[in-house]
Amino acid sequence: MAPWYIAVILGIVEGLTEFLPISSTGHLIITGHLLDFTGPKAETFEIVIQLGAILAVVVLYWDRFFGLLRPNPDQKFSGLYGLWLLFLTSLPASIVGLLTHGYIKQFLFSPTTVAIALAVGAILIFIVESVKKTEKVLTLDEITPKIALGIGFFQCLALWPGFSRSAATIMGGMLLGARRTVAAEYSFIAAVPIMFAATGYDLLKNYTLFEGGDFLFLLLGFIISFISAWLAIKGFIYLLGKLTLRPFAIYRLALAPLILLYL
Repeated sequence: MAPWYIAVILGIVEGLTEFLPISSTGHLIITGHLLDFTGPKAETFEIVIQLGAILAVVVLYWDRFFGLLRPNPDQKFSGLYGLWLLFLTSLPASIVGLLTHGYIKQFLFSPTTVAIALAVGAILIFIVESVKKTEKVLTLDEITPKIALGIGFFQCLALWPGFSRSAATIMGGMLLGARRTVAAEYSFIAAVPIMFAATGYDLLKNYTLFEGGDFLFLLLGFIISFISAWLAIKGFIYLLGKLTLRPFAIYRLALAPLILLYL
């Protein structure tokens, strides 16, 4: 497909940015242009390595995912109730995504649209952080179906490449009363079904693009993405205990004009 270092670079970018409110898709589009790694095959590769980031969440929160399969009496967010919450969160973006998938890939995967999404998302982060909120959801077990569905509607914003699924769901959770760290953790867990579905859908449509010799390239990107995402998630939760989302908004605002100027 391409030199091995491209798989490493994109794996690092995917893993570090997937669960931060700065848009992994946006960074992958930008990095792909800088590395001259673009086109349908490159876009599908970028989606494939998201599986590595998904696996990092499953491993880090294995007890929660295990609890979804085997209910834990000490955790409300488990069993069928937990699955119901994740279904509600995934539903809006799944429907909108299926209806607009072709349009999004044709018109929104460009540096210009990514730069605009980064700036718009940054402004919304500042607004959300400035709004006075009452924290009524202090643990994952206090998330209700109404809050789960509300976060799902916010997640639809992430269909705009560059906006960031993490930013959309965390902001949604905060506005609906979740503590910042709880909103982030639910964002990570809720990402798994929607990302797995999106990745699977894209692979079914484009698996014929790959040949046997591409396997090692895909595997390398997958492994690097997993390691990077593991480190990013641990660091992000630690930072959210001490900071707001404003530093990430500043980063987005600084990056947006650089993208327009360079690309």
